Amino acid sequence: MLQMAEKLLVGGRWIDGGPPLEVRNKYTRDVFATLPTARPEDVDAAIAAATDAAPVMAAMPAHRRSEILARTAALLAEYRDDVARTIAAEAGKALKWARLETDRAVATFTCAAEEAKRIHGETVPLDAVPSGEGFFGFYIRRPVGVVAAISPFNFPLNLVAHKVAPAIAAGNSIVLKPASTTPLTAVALCRFLTEAGLPPGGINLVVGPGSTVGDQLVADPRVAKITFTGSPDVGRQIMTRAGIKKVTLELGNTSPVVIAPDADLDLVAKRCAFGAFYYSGQVCISVQRIFTDRKVHEPFTERFVAATQNLVVGDPLDERTDVGPMIDIREAERIEGWVDEARQGGAQVLIGGQRNGPVYLPTVLTRVRPEMKVVAQEAFAPVASVMEYDDFEEALRAADATEYGLQAAVFTRDIGRVFQAIRRLNFGGVIINEIPTFRVDHMPYGGNRQSGVGREGVRYAIEEMTNIQMVVIRT
Repeated sequence: MLQMAEKLLVGGRWIDGGPPLEVRNKYTRDVFATLPTARPEDVDAAIAAATDAAPVMAAMPAHRRSEILARTAALLAEYRDDVARTIAAEAGKALKWARLETDRAVATFTCAAEEAKRIHGETVPLDAVPSGEGFFGFYIRRPVGVVAAISPFNFPLNLVAHKVAPAIAAGNSIVLKPASTTPLTAVALCRFLTEAGLPPGGINLVVGPGSTVGDQLVADPRVAKITFTGSPDVGRQIMTRAGIKKVTLELGNTSPVVIAPDADLDLVAKRCAFGAFYYSGQVCISVQRIFTDRKVHEPFTERFVAATQNLVVGDPLDERTDVGPMIDIREAERIEGWVDEARQGGAQVLIGGQRNGPVYLPTVLTRVRPEMKVVAQEAFAPVASVMEYDDFEEALRAADATEYGLQAAVFTRDIGRVFQAIRRLNFGGVIINEIPTFRVDHMPYGGNRQSGVGREGVRYAIEEMTNIQMVVIRT
């Protein structure tokens, strides 16, 4: 793992801050690092440093911002294995998937380096109306200023990258608050950014509870933009406390998969097993609700259970492991309670349904009802439910019967069904013949309804992190 100064970063200086935060190996539960938490005065100093750095960042030419981002990508690639081992230890993510996350972060920073050179406006034909005759118009995009980036535990590198890289590409300064359970990867990234040439105050790192550090960031009027990934409850609190500033929220899902009778069941079963149990289901677009045509329900379910049985559960630092622990033993206990409640209500556990400390075994349920927590609420755990349907439109209605709307998936070879699904499903992304867990880092990504507001994906995040300035010239 990376050896680094375990401190906060404010105005280009690594500082000690307040009481120490213990960082635990999520599988062994052993403390392997400590990091100081941010006091109110530390958060204030970080915002002040970002405010001072904002005009420096805005004045930096595009090619220079691009060079810093490209250099950061190169450093991530150079230290790939060390970064991945840090992720595996502090997040409990299987090492193979931690390496994949590191590779994705390299791609995110590389995309941002390219997009930094493509930020531009366009002309506006003012003479399209009589009152615009004799005027020439165009707009440009300007950085918003200070961006507060509040990131979750489940992708401690790449979801930070999705906030930090576009902010830098657009010419903003940043105050970053990573999840308290997984702060070390963010420390490493800040070190890489500093080494890559980011000016002092361009990024500032503060660590601590959302109820104190997060609230202070959200409410401060010097912060021009908040980008947050986390729970709907916290997202709603941010919207009520933020005041007049730009906000992007990515808040989760109860990801549905609709399987038509003509689908390739071998492919679907393997992909659903990956999508449901990758990182113990602690992914906003993890497969949770699977709707199968009655004619293929039994053969699909058999294949899905078999694919689940093939997963290796254990220490995330073991190269063979597919599924490691949940982020906290309390989360494992929570989903244990949800599954027990469903079982008592008539649900059948086909595989799993057991907890070993912080590890909850990959679990497949059937005979569930829509009102059960494992179906109606975001499980954020290695639990998937398989339900039968008789009519494809009925399945689409059931898939759409949720307060969330991040991503949904449909498996079919029928183009008519494809467009039927696109028209019917109110989700930010509709994925055809792949699981809803699919994401590449330059596509627009975000949810409808209670799944959030705004979009990530480098180019689209840059748009959220800039303001349009209209210029009108009398000719």
